[in-house]
Amino acid sequence: MPLRLILIIGLAIAAVAALAFYALSIADSSPEEVLVQEKVLQHEFAIEIADSPAEREQGLSNRKEVPGDYGLLFIFPAAGSYGFWMKDMLVSIDIIWLSDDGTVIGIEEAISPETYPTVYQAPTPVRYVLETRAGEARTQGWSVGKVIPLAL
Repeated sequence: MPLRLILIIGLAIAAVAALAFYALSIADSSPEEVLVQEKVLQHEFAIEIADSPAEREQGLSNRKEVPGDYGLLFIFPAAGSYGFWMKDMLVSIDIIWLSDDGTVIGIEEAISPETYPTVYQAPTPVRYVLETRAGEARTQGWSVGKVIPLAL
């Protein structure tokens, strides 16, 4: 067998093995892990998922900084009137209330830690809530009625 043919076959086998490994790693991931690996929004925007009771309770509290182009997406099992407050928060944030299709139905901008114990709620029951650093909603051009295309 010519050396060139052996090299081509070897490269083809390596490529197939790499694709199979990637497919298996995605198949073993939970939907949330796959969601984080993909672009969740149409541009680069890092999303952390909070879908367990403990993660949702913790939220962004005790963080000294929330970077730009980053958000914590709360995913609840069903739409509801979930309350958010600034307990143990160290920085101001925006809270973006999202419908099931990603339409912004409400925004609380630049909520400061000093507002605790005030509780913030969506104008209608929601399943998705996005927390970002203060001013991020405006920076991204998000407003009520705008769709944030989530890959859920």
